[in-house]
Amino acid sequence: MKIKQIYDYLDSLSPFDTQEKWDNSGLIVGSFDDEFNNVIISLDLDEELLEKVEPNSLIITHHPLIFSPLSKINFDSYSTKLLKILIKKDISLISMHTNIDKSHLNYYVATNVLGFNNVMSEEFVCNIQVDMNFEDLEQYIKNRLNLPILKTTKTKNNIKKLALTTGSGMSLIGQIDADCFLTGDIKYHDAMEAKSRDISLIDIGHYESEQHFTTLMMGLIENYLKKNQIKGIIAESKTPFNYK
Repeated sequence: MKIKQIYDYLDSLSPFDTQEKWDNSGLIVGSFDDEFNNVIISLDLDEELLEKVEPNSLIITHHPLIFSPLSKINFDSYSTKLLKILIKKDISLISMHTNIDKSHLNYYVATNVLGFNNVMSEEFVCNIQVDMNFEDLEQYIKNRLNLPILKTTKTKNNIKKLALTTGSGMSLIGQIDADCFLTGDIKYHDAMEAKSRDISLIDIGHYESEQHFTTLMMGLIENYLKKNQIKGIIAESKTPFNYK
């Protein structure tokens, strides 16, 4: 199969032109005319993963390997080290980032992972109707996402409406109309801003909330791959952090 064929199929599921202007989703490494033998789905790339990937493979990641234009390629940075391996092994790379966030990932995490009903999704934010006290919600989220620690900001006891954005969503705080906002990468001043808006926060982690991209993606393309006799593999992504 050629890259163009699966690219067009992915585009039909989650159009690449819906990505944010700052994003770099799409074909990152390779040519539309390149052929591939199997597909690996991963949240991110690392050297350990690329050592195991066979030549002439296609990798689909959530996070793009390259965001900003490269002025030099001297193999001393995260992205350029991995680019060298990809090119040497004829491995193509497609990334589905903010387009899949909008079309599938946030809703998938809210419903399939966290198990919420009454979910309305709009762009990057899922709005969820609940009826929980804050302490019960804390424990529920911690258990469902298997979080080793929980960082929260509490402004009220009774939670009727949740907002959810996977990954790093605090730049959206001005758009949030909820009692509690679930997102990752919450910083000190983010918490101060949320308190001033009377919005509680639960940090659901960047990796912990987005690692479910792999299962989601495989579910979306598994039948297509089988129909075309292409092997699909989910790579086990790892967080770069240790918790003690």
